Formats: sequence, C-alpha cells, structure tokens
Amino acid sequence: MGWLAPGLLVKRWLFLSVAGVLLVGFGMLVWLKLTPVFYTGQLVGSVLRLITRFFPSYISGPLAILTGVLIILWGQTRTLGVITDVLMPGQEEELLDVLLNQRRLSRGPKIVVLGGGTGLSNLLRGLKQFSSNITAIVTVADDGGSSGRLRREIGVLPPGDIRNCLAALADEEKLLTELFQYRFKAGSGLVGHSFGNLFLTAMNEITGNLEQAVEASSKVLAVRGQVLPATLTDVQLWAELSDGRRIVGESKIAEARGRIVTIGCLPANPPALPNAVKAIEEADYIVIGPGSLYTSIIPNLLVPEIVEAIASRQVPRIYVCNIMTEPGETDGYKVSDHIRAIDRACGRYLFDAVLVQREPASVSAQERYAREGAIPVELDREAIVESGRRIIAANVMLESEIHTVRHDPHRLARVLLRWYSRTQRLW
Repeated sequence: MGWLAPGLLVKRWLFLSVAGVLLVGFGMLVWLKLTPVFYTGQLVGSVLRLITRFFPSYISGPLAILTGVLIILWGQTRTLGVITDVLMPGQEEELLDVLLNQRRLSRGPKIVVLGGGTGLSNLLRGLKQFSSNITAIVTVADDGGSSGRLRREIGVLPPGDIRNCLAALADEEKLLTELFQYRFKAGSGLVGHSFGNLFLTAMNEITGNLEQAVEASSKVLAVRGQVLPATLTDVQLWAELSDGRRIVGESKIAEARGRIVTIGCLPANPPALPNAVKAIEEADYIVIGPGSLYTSIIPNLLVPEIVEAIASRQVPRIYVCNIMTEPGETDGYKVSDHIRAIDRACGRYLFDAVLVQREPASVSAQERYAREGAIPVELDREAIVESGRRIIAANVMLESEIHTVRHDPHRLARVLLRWYSRTQRLW
C-alpha cells in the first residue's frame, strides 16, 4: 500500500489503467455491432438479481466494490513488485523511500551557492538533503597542490574545488565518491594527485572543455544538482598588500603573510560561463560562502557578469561568514571586515543578510587555533547593521575531538533553509 503514498502520482495512473480496461471491453462490444451488449446486460442483470436474493444490495454492493478494488491493488502491487525485484531485489521499502525522497528533492528551491575550497563542499553536503536543484559556482583560480601541477604541466583549468563539490553532491555513491577523492601515495608523477583530478583532466581533453567534463562526471557520480566553473578563462589571482608588495598566484597570497589591500585577477574582467549566469537568473535563493575570503569567495566575484546577475536578483541572498580567521588572509578580521572586503571587491551590494556562529568555540579549540595564528571572527553588530545587512546568528559549528572547528553541514543547511522559507514571502 506504500505505492499509494501522496506525491508518487501512482493513484492517478492506477485509475487510468482501470478506465482503460473498461474502455477496451466497451470497444470490443461496439466492434461486434452491439449484439453482445444486450445479452451481456441480461446475463449480468440475472446474476445480480440472484445474488441480491441471498445478500441484500446494501451488503453485496459494497462487498463487490471492495473486492474489486483489492484485486486491482493486488495486481498493481504485484506488477510493481516484479519491477522492484529486478531493480532492487528484496528492497521494496527502500525503493519507495527513494522515489518519495526524489520527489521531495525535485520540488526543493533553486539554490545557487558561490565559493570554493572545503567550505563550499561542506555546505553542499547539507543542502543536498533539502533540494536537488542546487548549482555550485566554483572558482578556478587555484594554483596549488595537485590542481596547480595539472594546470602548469597540462594547461587545464584547476579541477580540485570542482572535484570536491562533485563528491559532496554525489547521491550516496560511496564507492565512486571514495574513488574520486582517492589520492595516490606512490608512483613517479602520480604522488599527490587525486583520481578525481586526473579523471576530470582526461574528460577535459576528451570533451574539449571543463564544463563538458564536469557534466559527464556528474552523470557518473549521480550528482544532485550541478557544479559549474565561474569562468572558462585561465585566470590568476593577484593581491596588493599593505606593505606595498604585489603577489601573483592564489597559493602564494596566504603564504605572503601580509594584510591584503586590493585583490584582482589576470586577465581582468574574465567572461562568465553562460550557464552560471543563467543559473543565477533562475535562482530562488543565493548563498555566498563559506570559504577562504580572498582565495575562494572573492575570485568568483571578480567576474563582472556574475556580480551583475546576483545584484539584479530580487531573491533572498545571504553570506555565510567563516568561524575563525585565516592566517595570511583575514588576520584580525571581524564580520564587518568580511562584508567590506566583498563590497570593495565587486563594488555592488550583493547580499542582504550574514549568517554567523552564535557561540564561540571551546577554550581548547581557541588555544589550538591561536598557536596557528587564528582567532574567532568577532561579531561587531553595530558595524554590520550600518552596512545594511541583517544578522542571522545560529549555532552551526561542529567541533571535533581534536578541537578543529568547521560548519556542521546539516545544521548550516537547516538554518539557511529556515531563513529562506521565512523571507521568500517578502520578495
């Protein structure tokens, strides 16, 4: 009976099947020049009169209807059961759950998330539980690690952040996800590379560009939603520091350990990926962050068409601020400093609210991060209000046993969806 649950659209097709059976029978009678109709009517009438002699009509009628309905349901259930046994042997309830869940997710809001690094992939793991209409727009400015090596040696756009997002959005394909994230530990030329990076690089060579490669990989991983690079242009980040130095290269900016005054990219004003702009134009909800402010979030906003598309949307837009400062990028930054950095980089008002962690990390965690030069991002309410943003304070932090902190994917997603449902009526 689980197949009759609301939302599966089974009942309407069941009744349509019954109507079809009746129509076929009627058509056969008409085709035979209606002669059998009279005799059939007489026979049915005689049988009904005989039955009502022994069973009153108020008993025999409902009983016949109930029996017929049960027979129909039994037949349909057995038909679906055979299909289930072929597709998922012995797991009918799981198949029902999958169908109901897919139906619920397909009705979820169209969410666009911009960022990069582990912050973005962490958020996607939570959001995919609420909607399958997710678009992750990812920076392609990375030039360190495996991505940087592939970029220098083969000339492809860095696949690392895209790989992480694909793995995060994969639909319970555990083995494939582990394979995509597997990093080689031996082999000349292979050490440090992840299988996913190599796979995306190979797909890039086969399909001709990174967008096509990501689309093909998404099918392999059964991804909920889509992952798109912000641009297909080979861009390099540069930053001017307060001491006058100009640093070129995403991986070198944090290593320089200076206060960033200005950030940009080469070439300047790269064209946006058309599908990324289209996703923003169709979005119900836009989320910026979390992630490294200058090397994961702002690089997406150095693409003018992305900025224009976000600024023109009259939908809920929110920035998820980091919990801790990042040495070499946001030393001593408060929440308002993050907001000013984004406003300064893109020159536009892009989001209406900022989500911040309410309770601080434990003393042990703060001591651990202090040794690395990081502190909690301070919430300076007055400065944020002056910027015209609303503050959403919630406990969305997850602290590990070794006192590392990050956003909890599920708590963060729940808070974001709750705020969306409360505010969408205002737009």
